[in-house]
Amino acid sequence: MTHTTATVLDPQSLFVLGTIGTISLGTLAWLARNHLFTSTKSPIRSTGQVESTKKQTPVAAPKKSRNFVEVMQQQSRRVIVFYGSQTGTAEDYASRIAKECTQKYNVNAMTADLEEYDMEHLDELPTDKLAIFVLATYGEGEPTDNAVPFWDFINQEETPQFSQADSAEDLSQPLKNLRYIGFGLGNKTYEHFNEAIRVVDKKLTAFGATRIGECGEGDDDGSLEEDFMAWQEAMWPAFCEVMEVSETAIGEAERTATYHTQEIEFVSETDLYLGELGDKTQSNYDAKKPFPALIQSRDLFTSSDRHCLHLDIDITGSGLRYLTGDHIAIWPTNSETEVSRLVKAIGLIDKLDVAVKVEAIDPAAPKKYPFPVPTTYRSIFRHYLDIATPPPRPVLGAIAQYATSEATKSKLESLASDKDLYKSEVVESCKNLGEVLESIDSTPGAFADVPFDLIVESLSRLQPRYYSISSSSLESPNTITVTAVTLKYTPESTPDRTVYGVATNYLWAMHQAAHPEIQNVESGPEYYTKGPRDTYLNQDGVKVPVHVRKSNFKLPRNPSVPVILVGPGTGVAPHRAFVRERAFQKRNGKDVGKTLLFFGCRRSDEDYLYKDEWPELFDTLGGESRIINAFSRETDKKVYVQDRLRENGSEVWDMLDKQHAYIYVCGDAKRMAKDVQTAFIEFAQQFGGKSTEEAEQYVKDLRSKGRYQEDVWA
Repeated sequence: MTHTTATVLDPQSLFVLGTIGTISLGTLAWLARNHLFTSTKSPIRSTGQVESTKKQTPVAAPKKSRNFVEVMQQQSRRVIVFYGSQTGTAEDYASRIAKECTQKYNVNAMTADLEEYDMEHLDELPTDKLAIFVLATYGEGEPTDNAVPFWDFINQEETPQFSQADSAEDLSQPLKNLRYIGFGLGNKTYEHFNEAIRVVDKKLTAFGATRIGECGEGDDDGSLEEDFMAWQEAMWPAFCEVMEVSETAIGEAERTATYHTQEIEFVSETDLYLGELGDKTQSNYDAKKPFPALIQSRDLFTSSDRHCLHLDIDITGSGLRYLTGDHIAIWPTNSETEVSRLVKAIGLIDKLDVAVKVEAIDPAAPKKYPFPVPTTYRSIFRHYLDIATPPPRPVLGAIAQYATSEATKSKLESLASDKDLYKSEVVESCKNLGEVLESIDSTPGAFADVPFDLIVESLSRLQPRYYSISSSSLESPNTITVTAVTLKYTPESTPDRTVYGVATNYLWAMHQAAHPEIQNVESGPEYYTKGPRDTYLNQDGVKVPVHVRKSNFKLPRNPSVPVILVGPGTGVAPHRAFVRERAFQKRNGKDVGKTLLFFGCRRSDEDYLYKDEWPELFDTLGGESRIINAFSRETDKKVYVQDRLRENGSEVWDMLDKQHAYIYVCGDAKRMAKDVQTAFIEFAQQFGGKSTEEAEQYVKDLRSKGRYQEDVWA
């Protein structure tokens, strides 16, 4: 699992500029329409091309084959790029690889969502074709949601049954004809760095497949983009050799558009998407179509310069279900200031309510429609595109070709080619595309020559943010709670700027909309809180779109087993859920084991989360169950949860070694989680008499048995 003042205007108005930055963290998917229907009833007028006003009869789309080998043959594709993506980055990389295959080397390629095809057909891929796997690792060594079926298939205890198993001569080498390339996306602060690509690589090789070159491993804690580009430099020569393509094909090919954009003069309001997520005809709610859930909110930091929101999210009637320890996905909206900044730069400020249809014309594109269409420019930038993250260097290089002055072109090309300059001016200052363009030339419309399809191609889809659920499904099955601190910080390289988290500040804006009595004591990002067609804020209350993601962060099935919970700050969220669940079980006559919670924050009078709840909960649990606090700023010496752990080391070790307790750690992966793990290794040495190697293995064994679980983020 992995954070100035403007005025909110109504959706038909122009935006006002302010100063705001944003930062990023399931791939946005839906059943998009295959045809555009128009009507003369309730038309939305624009300045684009005119389509027929005659109502057309819907035509059912042909059923898509799940045999990717057949699809490749039908479309004359020699390369297929599979992606396992949670936040959209792996999908973007897959698309870039496929496009370079086609445009630079004249090797026709296609991208493929792993969950859309039956991977049992891997053994049918002939030796003159190539498979490329771009896989992100999610959570603690887990596959992304769309890669789970493939992951389960290749990780069976027995050799998977591929499609040609009945006629295979060697059952132990079912993939002997498969040639593949791999790249993984991970984060070194996590225990299982790039576990997804490593496991898949090991399995494919064990089944007889031949890997071309080395598997690349990108580190999101460092520079994922630079890792990807460095891997590509080494990968392409190997690719050329195996595909029998001359390396001299490398060069600056003329850009070919991935998407076709058509402005529409007449479209019925019922057909138009104004920010809705998913197909309007889909009746169930899931990751493809999130549920607009009513929320109740309160600020837990009443005496702090920060805000921590407690959200009660009502999922009654949604069909969504959750278990204690799961995650909830909240789909944010981009801030109005950032929308205005970008559309001003690219010359669309006067066309925001023009209806438009965007459709892929490049077969290598991941989706036929990158977002629900027909829609408007305003909706695209507000709801569908991730305009908050720093643009990759190749994007700046592509935009440079449409610069209107040599000075502007030179600056963009320098950022695109000089990775040190790019790091200092874009990455370290966390500037998004709008901010980068504005810093080069702030003249309105300075980049109006940049094709809109290039903007769509260059920006990822706006993704949901995942939060550890802080409620118990036994106690409140229809209400999910979230505990989230609003994120903002000042980059060291640009101390005059404040960077705001997209989702948490969106939630704060929704909280303010629900509580008009709150005085806005500080400047910050402004959001359009009413949502598409005013569905998020109306007489019914405040709503946010959500779906549930299953997690492996789970309490022991037997509630009598003792647990050790470690979670500073909002890392206490799932532990609140665990404590409430165990208290609920105790009140209902269950035998509940000892529960020890280590919680840390700055001060007991500032950010002590759920301070009023703990006494009653631990009184209910009784016995030796208790909360042990670490307040880092109440004394001259800073005290953290790992310090409190060490102070209680003998008791903790007894729970582990004699009572077979489970450990749960939630929070920062980079420092806290590593320090906590070190503490447990020390206990095995100090109280268990183990050597360093034996102690480290002891903790590893706890992990493998599910007795040491983490829900951490970088």
